[in-house]
Amino acid sequence: MPYARISMIKGKSPEYIRALSDNLHKALVEHFDVPANDRFQVIHQLEPDELVFDRHYLGGPRSDDYVLIAITAGRPRNRQTKKAFYRSLAALLESSPGIRPQDVMVVISTTEAEDWSFADGVASMITEN
Repeated sequence: MPYARISMIKGKSPEYIRALSDNLHKALVEHFDVPANDRFQVIHQLEPDELVFDRHYLGGPRSDDYVLIAITAGRPRNRQTKKAFYRSLAALLESSPGIRPQDVMVVISTTEAEDWSFADGVASMITEN
């Protein structure tokens, strides 16, 4: 049940955005054991001065194609799973839509089951009363 917020500088084509979205979801399905139909993403396209990032901090050099992916996950994953996910995602995004690995930043946060309500004002992930 991850929820992803994807931030990038404005100006990418619908095909580019679709490839980014599809490959993020593919990596989540393959490495985070996410069901194929469990897809929740928000894509933010920002003006250049609205996405502030260091072009060299712990990586880079980063270009204007930099993408920040913030994932809120419903349960923790182990270190090996996260490392495999990061590598796979960077490779998939390099393949399509053509984002250099240096331009991919990922931040993962985890939550508890009671932190999610998918609809109807119900804590959907809690089975107890």
